Amino acid sequence: MTNKELKALISLLDDAELRPQIEERIHELGESVIPFLEEAWEESLDSQQQTRIEELIHDLQFSGLQERLRVWRDSGGENLLEGMWLINSYQYPDADLQALNRAIEQLRYETWTMLLPEMTAIEQARAINHVLFRVHRFAANTQNFHAPANSMLHLVLESRRGNPLTLCVIYLLVAQRLGLPIYGVNLPNLFILTFRPEQDEEQPFYINCYNRGLILTRTDIEHYVAQLNLPPNEIFFEPCSHLDIVRRALRNLAVSFEKMQEPHKANEVNKLLAILTGDDTPAASPNEEADDESDQ
Repeated sequence: MTNKELKALISLLDDAELRPQIEERIHELGESVIPFLEEAWEESLDSQQQTRIEELIHDLQFSGLQERLRVWRDSGGENLLEGMWLINSYQYPDADLQALNRAIEQLRYETWTMLLPEMTAIEQARAINHVLFRVHRFAANTQNFHAPANSMLHLVLESRRGNPLTLCVIYLLVAQRLGLPIYGVNLPNLFILTFRPEQDEEQPFYINCYNRGLILTRTDIEHYVAQLNLPPNEIFFEPCSHLDIVRRALRNLAVSFEKMQEPHKANEVNKLLAILTGDDTPAASPNEEADDESDQ
């Protein structure tokens, strides 16, 4: 359709009888119509019409996001930064992936300047800790733990406050760009990282980013799991996939919206989660629960 035809089509939204057919046609055309809808919103003096246009824009953006998430999933879900950016775009459709990339790259560079060839794995982890938790003062958002902003990577990078998972994701993205063998670990109620040194003389250890990069041993994790009265499970000690991480981030976001009394948004986020779980009614499994403030 030409621009003139699109504008004429959108103008017919004023007609109550034609509106259902017009909205159906707009949905068929997809996100390319959004700029014309935004122009119509600016020109309208009818608040009800503006509300209808806002809902149409959201529906188109949400459909586009669902399709992009399917593409990400089908590609293997390996690009963690892209996966987290897709979550950002639910609330912030104009979120800039390249801006996220630049922010992570800056943190990587600052850490790289501190690394020396002779450093042990723990010393390397402490170098990242220094940059993230001392220089840039990233920290737990304990005052607003369930705020949806804690799941928005670009907001966490700006505010320096996040939940266990987003803080770990920033740490993990920096570590990966430095070539360090650091991975996510799906603990119940708390997301952490594990450093798997390649040298045989160094033992694997764990990193709690919600506590400013606190170094933990396997025994510490065993004690944590025992305090939750859960049976031992090797999955609590092993690396998880990037797909696991993004699924958990979506669970966190759904819980946030539920806590904020926004059930419609929670339902939409669960639809996104269903794309990554293959389940129309996704529910948290023991090793993929949302992060819980009470256990930090």
